[in-house]
Amino acid sequence: MKKYILAIDQGTTSTRAILISKKGEALFKAQRPVDCLFPKPGWVEVDPDRIWISVIDVINELMVVSGASMEEVAAIGITNQRETTVVWDRKTGKSVCNAIVWQSKQTQELCDARMHKMDYIQSKTGLRMNPYFSASKIRYILDQVPDGQKKAEKGQLAFGTIDSWLIYKMTKGASHCTDVSNASRTMLFNIFTMKYDESLCKIWDIPMKMLPKVMDNSADYGEASFFPGGVHIYGVAGDQQAALFGQCCFRKGDSKNTYGTGCFMLMNIGDKPVISSQGLLTTVAWRENGVTTYAFEGSVFVGGAIVQWLRDQTRWFEDSVDSEYYASKVKDTAGVYFVPAFVGLGTPWWDDECRGAIFGLTRGSDRHHITRAALESVAYQSKDVIESMKKEAGLSLPSLKVDGGASANGLLMQFQADILQCKVQLPSCLETTALGAGFFAGLGCGFWKSKKDIEECHGIAVTYRPKMAKKEADELYEGWICAVEAARCFKPKPKGR
Repeated sequence: MKKYILAIDQGTTSTRAILISKKGEALFKAQRPVDCLFPKPGWVEVDPDRIWISVIDVINELMVVSGASMEEVAAIGITNQRETTVVWDRKTGKSVCNAIVWQSKQTQELCDARMHKMDYIQSKTGLRMNPYFSASKIRYILDQVPDGQKKAEKGQLAFGTIDSWLIYKMTKGASHCTDVSNASRTMLFNIFTMKYDESLCKIWDIPMKMLPKVMDNSADYGEASFFPGGVHIYGVAGDQQAALFGQCCFRKGDSKNTYGTGCFMLMNIGDKPVISSQGLLTTVAWRENGVTTYAFEGSVFVGGAIVQWLRDQTRWFEDSVDSEYYASKVKDTAGVYFVPAFVGLGTPWWDDECRGAIFGLTRGSDRHHITRAALESVAYQSKDVIESMKKEAGLSLPSLKVDGGASANGLLMQFQADILQCKVQLPSCLETTALGAGFFAGLGCGFWKSKKDIEECHGIAVTYRPKMAKKEADELYEGWICAVEAARCFKPKPKGR
């Protein structure tokens, strides 16, 4: 009897395996860390074989701790860190070099050389020119590997994001494919035609022979023959799109925000792609039976990382969870605003030169006010993104679904509801990324018959409702905008001056 869906959540720093029941419960989990490599400042790489080994390990452990067998697994779902790029030899199945991680800046010069093409690229892909995406990483690898270009043109080399790499390994080389959400993050995929675009590939001189087949999110990606049981991979999605699906954001205007080191916000914008003029990315959310759903995406560079900074740099508290305790010692920030632009500002500002600043200090300001201001900065930055989405999509926001580590901070979530003037909903199961991959797989194999079945599995643990008057919320947000503008005006002097 098929009792479970097996979800693989391959992230930047760890790999997890989760068994999901028909009720949508994450019953058993296993996890392994994955070490990134930093060969030069700003460079981030990872050994693809270590990722593959971590997947083998977590699946084996999961079967042991759960007492389950692969014969009881109806299907496998995969979700992955997006944009991270692997190139491998088709004959040997070996990667030709380390994978370049999405965070890496080592391809900045390649992007700078094509910056004049940004508007054209964005008009087809919905993405901004940035080393974040896969195209420049592929180009870099082909330039570094001996005879890389020639081998790629002959069809000897294959490219994939982490999902493709894992599918290839799990199927013993039988499947070289990806899903629409990961394909849409390569900067080679036209989100209007839903195909790889020859003109985009020419900009980067990338042979189309390298690229994986693009499939719906719920589809048969092949038998995971590396493992026993004859189980097929039936669901694949990039991590943020998987979380959107896992939060059951199935309707136009439904939105989720993941509060991690940074914040990733996605809004379902329906079946028509819209190229943003508000600093947002347009991306493919998913495709079902050939029908595509699109999303706006916005990024906050420093979300939960602001709490880590307070913990490690100021040493005001030893554990990140203590930030809520210290912030709750005061009723407000007493006019203090903290703009955590340690690495610039993300959506909608896209200001790489801006740096962090604290405004509004008086003799009465103390660590409690500053800690509270730091937490509130996460909510303000998220509102910046949401306001851009509402304006661009012409939609209201009745509620925001949240997940990620910082979503456990009740003070932050209440302030988020106050400043947005809408409900903020925390799900019963916080494994939304893995759930999304599992839901796609379950739909693909018939474990669940429809999205209605999935919605019945989705529970809400806590709903935060606005307690602040709209006038007060608007005034506070105006103060935040003033603080951001002031921070952007400051340009640090060169070193040594």
